[in-house]
Amino acid sequence: MEATNTCADCAVRDSALCASLNDGELMALNALGRRRKLARGEVLAWAGDDSLICGNLISGVLKLTASTPDGREQIVGLAYPADFVGRPYAGQAEFTVTAVSEAELCLFPRAPFERVLEDHARMERLLLQRTFAALDEARARMLALARLSAAEKVTGFLLDMADRATGCRAMPPGPVTFDLPLTRGEMAEVLGMTIETVSRQLTRLKSKGAITLAGARGITIRDRELLRGRD
Repeated sequence: MEATNTCADCAVRDSALCASLNDGELMALNALGRRRKLARGEVLAWAGDDSLICGNLISGVLKLTASTPDGREQIVGLAYPADFVGRPYAGQAEFTVTAVSEAELCLFPRAPFERVLEDHARMERLLLQRTFAALDEARARMLALARLSAAEKVTGFLLDMADRATGCRAMPPGPVTFDLPLTRGEMAEVLGMTIETVSRQLTRLKSKGAITLAGARGITIRDRELLRGRD
């Protein structure tokens, strides 16, 4: 991992945990931070291993997975640019964290990061606030899985992916083109659907002119209002 000498070139500087830190807090983190790049499919942390690192996701998408009693892998969450990855004050990693696209992170050794938090109470509060926000998002996803139709699930997923996976928090006007970091099987797993249902919904959205598909992963959202069903 490469040492981080400045935060000036960080793509998520204005939206990650660091966004609200003062100069002293940034200097404390800067002394610990190291950049690390992951290839698609590379594992950052294994569930059950010692929890050694945490940090900010700068680019790419990570999946958090757990193993079921019969040995299957279940996706329990996704991490997008500006999300915080890892758990301070946890001795072991709870989930396996894997890159589903090329990714870059700014990582901190967990124990020294905990000491920085203890010396900077405001930073600790900010991290707690982000943790609660992530918990609220997880609960909202659970409600969506229980109540939304298949069409609504796929539509919401595509809009959220276009917004968050591309690194921007608000979609710009006009068509948005990006590569889906997840396979259709992984999409189905996240949304609680079958691969066949996901494929049918994508084909339906393509047929109505809301999206364009290119290859296995390329997608363009052509009309957001049409995608939302406001036609």
